[in-house]
Amino acid sequence: MGKGSDTVVGFIGLGNMGSGMSMNIAKSGYKMIVHDLDRNAAIPILEFGAEWADSPREVAEKCDVIFTSLPGPLEVEAVATGENGLLEGVSGSSVWLDLSTSSPTLIRRLADTFGNKGATVMDAPISGGVRGAQKGLLAVMVGGDRDTFDQLLPLLESFGDKVTYTGDIGAGSICKLMHNSIGYGMQMILSECLTLGVKAGVEAEALVECIRNGSVGRGNLLNVTLPETYFKGKFDPPNFALKLARKDVALALELGREYDVPMEAASHAYNELTAALNRGWAEQDSRIALLLQEERAGNIEVRLAGNDDE
Repeated sequence: MGKGSDTVVGFIGLGNMGSGMSMNIAKSGYKMIVHDLDRNAAIPILEFGAEWADSPREVAEKCDVIFTSLPGPLEVEAVATGENGLLEGVSGSSVWLDLSTSSPTLIRRLADTFGNKGATVMDAPISGGVRGAQKGLLAVMVGGDRDTFDQLLPLLESFGDKVTYTGDIGAGSICKLMHNSIGYGMQMILSECLTLGVKAGVEAEALVECIRNGSVGRGNLLNVTLPETYFKGKFDPPNFALKLARKDVALALELGREYDVPMEAASHAYNELTAALNRGWAEQDSRIALLLQEERAGNIEVRLAGNDDE
């Protein structure tokens, strides 16, 4: 299914993200049929040559592949199975990919429902923001049938530069939810440290520049540090000893108390490091503290293939 093929592509949901993605699909040469609750949102892509459909059902009836980009589970289910929804229009050759950040449990249930009509459902949530949607610079996290994924890859690459097959249906949604939760968790501790740093006397510009230039801002945690330690289950010899990490966080919390800045997220990090220290792991790499969460999750190990000890 190459670019500009005879595949007819439907797109439902032409908001901030959907408008950019659908336009990039159209620019790649695919025939497009679109729908949105607000027809005005479709004006740019209609002017580019796409056709309008009056309902999700009509989109499904006329298209080989259907994309939805919607606010959440309620809207996804309504478009899928509501009156004049996708289910009423799909056939045995239809493929529906939901780009929404939604519920993996819901998409799995809908996949079974659509499967009764022979249609294929995949979840393919995206990340990269409005600019990424406009420029085709999106991560696309795809769950579902692998053969279908392989066939649709050129289409997916028309609007995403980082397309990953994540596993069975629902896996893409799980990856997206984990990604977003990490991001919002990082925002919390970042806000704590920025407000403390500024209140303690550092100019915001200098503080942000230092964080950007350090290992945090360079993305070393996921790209270097964890692959060398946690993802291998290797904590000795240490890259940075647990006792030193705890010392650093303790000093930051002491500064927070001095300047009356609450540090809830940093306090949680300190408590985790302290609990790990009480296991006798002071001289091990500080990432060994992550094993505590593995225990709480039911002894779930997170190890990457190719990161085993030699």
